[in-house]
Amino acid sequence: MIVDSHCHLDHFQGAEQADVVARARAAGVGIMVTIGTRIGPGAATVREIADRYDNVFATVGIHPHNAGEGEVPSVETLLAEADHPKVVGLGESGLDYFYDKAPRPAQQEGFRRHIAAARQSGLPLVIHARDADADIAAVLEDEDARGKFPFLLHCFSSGAELARAAVRLGGYVSFSGMLTFPKSDAIRAVAAEVPADRLLVETDSPYLAPVPLRGKRCEPAYTVHTAARLAEVRGLGLAALAELTTGNFHRLFSRAKG
Repeated sequence: MIVDSHCHLDHFQGAEQADVVARARAAGVGIMVTIGTRIGPGAATVREIADRYDNVFATVGIHPHNAGEGEVPSVETLLAEADHPKVVGLGESGLDYFYDKAPRPAQQEGFRRHIAAARQSGLPLVIHARDADADIAAVLEDEDARGKFPFLLHCFSSGAELARAAVRLGGYVSFSGMLTFPKSDAIRAVAAEVPADRLLVETDSPYLAPVPLRGKRCEPAYTVHTAARLAEVRGLGLAALAELTTGNFHRLFSRAKG
């Protein structure tokens, strides 16, 4: 079994959503985590999707793109949104200085509040990091000094130093279809270096379809292509890589059953 540790099933509507989940199961993707990007109605939507399918779980949080849409939610609000049996993590939160869709102070405050919620609840924080390596690392180091918290750098596309900092602090690193792109040698070098017990795979669907499906709308079934490429990078068979990353997923997302 393979786990898609990060997808956005709320982008698939109606019967299409059920078909996407069924295709994933048929492809050997036994568990999917649909990721929250807004609280309130947005969090309710991902919780409802998780309730609809026995092999789908959810996270709740505010994406850095949306951090400036209103008041930064309190730690208590985040914990209340996560108080649901199918919610297995917080986020995605973090910093995105590439698009800069929200003011950086709002992104940073939101990131720190998600970390505090992760620390209090024990739920892992799914971290979005783009063009913000130094600030992500600085926040992680600073917050780690205040107390440990579980976290995952998702859809890794940053520099090797951020991966090393995350691992040193107890974090995990997840790779998406970007790992398969012809020009992604630097990402593959990081994937070869990350300790085996810290690796996960994902799609970030409906984005970033892997080779040989690049250009198509991505969906969780495509996790198998990223897993196959990661297995090649690590010198493993696909079955061994699937067992490894699934075990890592359950260690990090301990509330997920199945």
